Amino acid sequence: MNKLEVLKTALTAREEEIAGYQINIDNYTLAIKQIEEKNTTDSDIDVALREFSLQLQTLLQQHIVEQAKTQVIYDVIQKQVEELESVA
Repeated sequence: MNKLEVLKTALTAREEEIAGYQINIDNYTLAIKQIEEKNTTDSDIDVALREFSLQLQTLLQQHIVEQAKTQVIYDVIQKQVEELESVA
């Protein structure tokens, strides 16, 4: 495998990683919204779900940051691919 092939493989892996983060971001966002809309009592279950929502909010922020980091690496790999392809 040459450098270009390795970079293209890495690019595909980063695309999948970005998509995975996006799926989690969407899921967490929707779950937080659902919990906020449906759990308004002081029952033990609703209290537990609101605590879960706080955990999801933390995870949401972490995944947003990790997706942004992965996007930076994706962009760098993409630039290297473009440079190698322009020379070839």
